[in-house]
Amino acid sequence: MKTFSETPEMSALPPQRYALSGETMGTRYSAVFFAASGLDESAIGAGLFAAVDKVDRQMSTWKPESDLNRLNAAALEQWITVPDALISVLESALRIGQQSDGAFDVGVGAVVNAWGFGPGKRQPDVHQISASKERTYRSASDALEIDHAHQRVRKRAAITLDLSGIAKGYGVDELAHCLDRFGITRYLVGIDGEMRARGVKPDGQPWAIAIEKPVRDVREAMGVMALTDAAIATSGDYRHWVELAGKHYAHTMDPSNGRPVSNRLAAVTVVMSSCMDADAWATALLVLGETAGIELAQKQGMDALFVLHDGEGFEEISIIGGQREL
Repeated sequence: MKTFSETPEMSALPPQRYALSGETMGTRYSAVFFAASGLDESAIGAGLFAAVDKVDRQMSTWKPESDLNRLNAAALEQWITVPDALISVLESALRIGQQSDGAFDVGVGAVVNAWGFGPGKRQPDVHQISASKERTYRSASDALEIDHAHQRVRKRAAITLDLSGIAKGYGVDELAHCLDRFGITRYLVGIDGEMRARGVKPDGQPWAIAIEKPVRDVREAMGVMALTDAAIATSGDYRHWVELAGKHYAHTMDPSNGRPVSNRLAAVTVVMSSCMDADAWATALLVLGETAGIELAQKQGMDALFVLHDGEGFEEISIIGGQREL
């Protein structure tokens, strides 16, 4: 891919705003950036699509031919050669799983499917849910063996992997790397609500990111967060859910009991340098809940916003650099 760099004459001109978007992972990706006028938008657009399409083809549970599904379908103890990007995401998932005491676990694919959040109909299967309670649960850390040197993975125990809590963030990072390769230094890229920013806008202002109010079936901003040279990701109980016996269940699974998360947290937003890490950590903290999640965010020195259900409203708790804001 040809790298773009501004000449002194070009940089003296006011930068032009560009906006490109497309479909991926069942949702949309976007890129807003400022650069010199006259850029080849078609080339940049093709690069952005290729970046996210590669992630989708490798890590989707919805595409039967994906590399992740090849691994899911493989026999136990069978080494499967997979792309380096998938190796890196799996290693990151296991790392964050260990750092979060198992709260983040990509081995929950079977219960995700049982509760109606996997490929196919969005409806819980009470028989699968009941059967999952009888199985001995093995975490991804226990069940997977990764041979990075030879770019291969094998399963040591029956497990169904689901990367929905980390792959989207990785895709956002790939969008950012794509624009980096074009020499673009002022941008905001995102997939759905996961975003990554570089630089500032031409007026010197940071990128403004709306924090969504965690209310089902309503799209309303609760606040705005300024972002510069960082990534942001949110996990919550309000966007994707199913109803069973008159009760709503969120799509995030608690690996400790194989059931949808049930605690006071409505949403957790995490800011980090990597959107992949922010994506996974937002999920982990949501699973841990309003006490253990906040304590771990403080221990890890994170920047995070916890939104808790409080009667008919919400309570917000901000952690900045591991310190609770009063």
